[in-house]
Amino acid sequence: MKPPQQGHREVEHTADLKLEVWGPDMAAVLEEAARGMYELMAVEVSEDSRRHHQMEVQADDREQLMVSFLEELLYLADSEELAFDGFLLKVDDTQLVAHLEGGFMITRSRDIKAVTFHSLRIGKSGSGLRTHVVFDV
Repeated sequence: MKPPQQGHREVEHTADLKLEVWGPDMAAVLEEAARGMYELMAVEVSEDSRRHHQMEVQADDREQLMVSFLEELLYLADSEELAFDGFLLKVDDTQLVAHLEGGFMITRSRDIKAVTFHSLRIGKSGSGLRTHVVFDV
C-alpha cells in the first residue's frame, strides 16, 4: 500500500509533543502541521460559530515560517479560543498568505505552550517535503 502524499503522525518524545509532517509542497506541510497541532491539543471546533480569518506571515526561511504560522494559530487559540479546520494557503518562498475557516473551540484537552525550533529542518523527501515539529507542553 502506497503511503499518503500528505499527512502527519505523532512521534514519541521524552518530555514534549512531536509531530512528523509530510506533503508535496510547503503549503501542504504547513496545513498538516496545523491539523496535527490541533489534533495533539484534542481541539473540537464549533460548527455554529463559523468564521473566516486571513493572515500573512513573512520569515527568513521555511523553518521560521513554520514556527511563526503555528505560533500565530496558538495565539488565536489562547486569546480568542479560535481554531481552524479549513485552510487555503499560498506560499511564495518564505511568505505565507493564509485564508482560514474555523470557529470557537468546543473542547481543548491539552495545552501547548510553544512551537520550538528543536530539530526543525524541512527537507526534501521522495516527491515532497518532510519535517518534525516539537511542541513545548
